Amino acid sequence: MPESAILLAMDSYANRYLTTKELAQLLRLGERKVYDLASSGDIPCVRAVGKLLFPRDAIDAWLSQTHGGPRPISKNQFPDVMVGSHDPLLDWALLQSDCGLARFFGGSNEGLERFVKKNASVCALSIHEDEGWNSTTVATRFANQPIVMMEFCKRERGLIVSHGNAPSITTISDLKRRRIARRHENSTSQRHLEALLREAGIDTKLAFAAQKVCRDDEELAMAVKSGHAEAALGLRSMAEKYGLSFVPLFQERFDLLVWHVMWFEPPFQKFLKFCQSEAFYEQAKTLVGYDVSQFMTVHFNTSH
Repeated sequence: MPESAILLAMDSYANRYLTTKELAQLLRLGERKVYDLASSGDIPCVRAVGKLLFPRDAIDAWLSQTHGGPRPISKNQFPDVMVGSHDPLLDWALLQSDCGLARFFGGSNEGLERFVKKNASVCALSIHEDEGWNSTTVATRFANQPIVMMEFCKRERGLIVSHGNAPSITTISDLKRRRIARRHENSTSQRHLEALLREAGIDTKLAFAAQKVCRDDEELAMAVKSGHAEAALGLRSMAEKYGLSFVPLFQERFDLLVWHVMWFEPPFQKFLKFCQSEAFYEQAKTLVGYDVSQFMTVHFNTSH
C-alpha cells in the first residue's frame, strides 16, 4: 500500500476513536474515572493491544441516552464556520491547512453574537479586559455552555506610522491633532484605542473626523501607507508588510472559542494539526510580532 494511503487510513482511524485522555477532557472527568467506567461496562469502548479506545459514534449515542435534561448539543447544529476577529496568521493557517472551515471575520463582538446563536463552530477573540484578555467576557456569557477557549497566539500591537511621521509620533499623546485610521465603532480594538486617547486627553471625535472605516488591520496599515491617515493602532506584522514604522504599546492575547462537540470534528482537528507543524511556526516568525509558544493553552473550559 502506498505511504499516502496508509497515512490517510491512519487519520481516518484517529478521527473515529478517542483516547482515554481525550474522552476525559471531553467529559471533564479524571482519566481514572474513565478507566472505571470502561471496566464496569458503563461506557462503550474497545481495547487494542492493551490500549482503551472509545468509538466516537458510540460515545455520542451513550451521551444522548444518559442525558437527564434537555438533549445535548449536536455537532449537526453548527456550520463549519469560524467567525470573530481577523488575524493574518490565522487567516493564512486556515487556507494552508485546507481544513474546510469557512471564514467570516467581522470582529470579536460581532463574532460572539454569531457564536452564541450557534451560527459558527469557532470564534476568534481579542477583547481587552481590566485583568487581561477574553476570559471574563467568555466566563460571563458562557458559564453554563459546553465551550472551551484556547490560545492561538500573542501578538504585538502598537502605533503604525509612516516613516515621515515616525520622529514626531512616539506615544499615544503625540496623536493629538493627527488623522488616525479607525475601525468600526463596535470593534474591540477601536474601543481600546478610544480609551487610550481619552486617557491622553485627546478628543476622539476630532481624531476620527472624516476618516473612513477600515475593516481589518491590513486596511489600517494601507490607510497610513496611502497618506489618508497619519497613524493607526495596528499589528506589528502589518507595519512590517507595508514598510511602515511601528511604536510598540502592548502584547495582546488572541484566543479561539470552540464548542465542545466541534473540537474533535475533522475540520478543527485538521486545523490544529497543521498549526503544530514546522511550516506554521516558520510563518509566525516571518510575519513578525507573534508569540505562538503557548498555542493550544486552555484559558477557559466548561462542561455540559
